[in-house]
Amino acid sequence: MAKSPRVALIDIETAPIIMAAWTTYEANAVWVERDTFILSFAVKWADEKRVRTYALPDYARYGTRKHCDKAICADLFRVLDAADIVIAHNGDAFDIKKINSRLAVNGFSPPSPYKTIDTLKIARRVFKFDSNKLDNLGRYLEVGRKIPNTGATLWRGCVNGDAKSWRIMRRYNAQDVHLLQRVYDKIRAWAPNHPDLTLYTDKPGCPVCSSTHIQQRGFNVAKTRKTPRLHCQDCGHWFSGSSITRGQHAPSPNSAAHHAPPVRPPAQKRKARRNIETEARKRRASNSRTAHRRTA
Repeated sequence: MAKSPRVALIDIETAPIIMAAWTTYEANAVWVERDTFILSFAVKWADEKRVRTYALPDYARYGTRKHCDKAICADLFRVLDAADIVIAHNGDAFDIKKINSRLAVNGFSPPSPYKTIDTLKIARRVFKFDSNKLDNLGRYLEVGRKIPNTGATLWRGCVNGDAKSWRIMRRYNAQDVHLLQRVYDKIRAWAPNHPDLTLYTDKPGCPVCSSTHIQQRGFNVAKTRKTPRLHCQDCGHWFSGSSITRGQHAPSPNSAAHHAPPVRPPAQKRKARRNIETEARKRRASNSRTAHRRTA
């Protein structure tokens, strides 16, 4: 039996690079004292209510190696390896690539393949908000805000092992994921390239939210075909059903015909079918001539 896809909403926090420079303005590094590393991450599975946070102090080696992120990377690997779809804000450009780089540095192989949904990309492609930062998207859409923090002071406190800073960082990281899900829920119906969730379940429904509460609202008409125009009554996404040729009736919005692509026989089967039809025509013609001679 097909299962629903495992969808993970994720956000990471990283430590700054420590380097030497000749100036404090737009400086290039003379040398690097310490590379960046992952401080914490928060994850929420779409089918769960709880947001789980993982931070460096959670691991046994933190007492002696405060800047080692190998153990937290192991948990990150397990999350990505279990996920079918990963949602993050600016995830394609930052979170996913930063995680990959830390996994490689710490000796991990790639996790199993998964698809990504980047809410920043959706915001940039579809809308023209004054700002595409997650905090501002939450404000525009009236779904919440990020937790205010002390900026660099908070990150410095975590790097130096300050317990209060770590408590704030955990709440900050978890709230980012809560806000991420609310923003995603608001804009997912607008996403032009959203992964089709029905492909994971093999059940008809909305490709964005899997709802079966669908209505047909007219047709999308192209030059050579038309398709039923379907509207999800839960998330608001518009999508098309299967192609309709002249003389056909539109299938029910919940029928599998809406989601099954037209199947074209392979070339060998088409050739065999033509040969059978040709032989049948020859036999009919031969029988017709024989009958004509007998009556004559």
